[in-house]
Amino acid sequence: MPKNRVNILDVEVSRYNLDETMSLFSNAIDNGQKLRVSVTPVNCVLWAYRDEKLKEIYNSADLVTADGVPLIWASKFLGSSIKGRVTGLDLLPEFSKIAAEKGYRYFFLGAAEGVASKLSNHLTSLYPGLNVVGTYSPPFADQFTESENEKMIDMINQSETDILWVSLTAPKQDYWIAEHFDRLNVSIAIGVGAAFDVVAGNIKRSPKWMQKTGLEWLFRLIQEPRRLSKRYLVEAPQFIPLVVKQKWSSLRKRS
Repeated sequence: MPKNRVNILDVEVSRYNLDETMSLFSNAIDNGQKLRVSVTPVNCVLWAYRDEKLKEIYNSADLVTADGVPLIWASKFLGSSIKGRVTGLDLLPEFSKIAAEKGYRYFFLGAAEGVASKLSNHLTSLYPGLNVVGTYSPPFADQFTESENEKMIDMINQSETDILWVSLTAPKQDYWIAEHFDRLNVSIAIGVGAAFDVVAGNIKRSPKWMQKTGLEWLFRLIQEPRRLSKRYLVEAPQFIPLVVKQKWSSLRKRS
C-alpha cells in the first residue's frame, strides 16, 4: 500500500478520511490482502513518541488513523493536512453498513464479558445481513498467557472472519495485533478501544458539536474522571508544545 502519511512527533499518521479508509478496507477484503490498522488518538502518539517499540508498531502498520481533532490541527500546522478524523466509534458502525451489504464476516475480540454479544445484537438489528461469526472476551490480564493467546488465535482462524475488531484498550490491543498478525487468517485486524461499549450503548458518546470542535475528550473526562484525568490533564497538554518544537526544527533544517 502506498504511503500517504504525515509525520506527527515521529509517528506516521495516515492522511485518509473515513470514506477512503472504508474503501481501503473493502479493497483489501475483496482482493485477499491483509491490513494491520491502528486507531491513534493524541495520547497514543505521545506514548509512541517516548516508546520506540510502540512507535515501530505504529510506523509499520498499514494504516494509522487520526482519532482526534488535535491531530488534524497538527497536520495542517506541519504542512501536510490529514483529510479527516477516523475514529473507531465512527468506523465500526459505518463500515457495518457496507459489511452487511457485501457479506463480510466480523469477529469481536475483547471488552468485558457480554459486551461483544450486546454489540453484535445491536449491529445486526441495525444492519440485517451483517454476519458476526464470533465473539470472545478474554480474562483481564496485563499480558495473556501463551495458552490464552493460542486459544484466541484458534477461535479467530476457525471463524474464517474477514475483519477482526479488537477492544483491549490502547496500546495493549496494538501490541497484541502486531505480535500475532502473521498467524491471523484475516484481511483486517484493527484495535478500536472503547468502541464496543460506546456503539453497544453502554457508554454515551459526546454530542456532534463536541466531536467536531475537538472537545470529545472533555465529555469523556466528565464521564470517567478517575481513569482519564492523567491522560487528558497531564499528558495531552504536552502535545502542542512538542508539535511546535517539531515545526521549529523542520524550519531550521530548511534554512
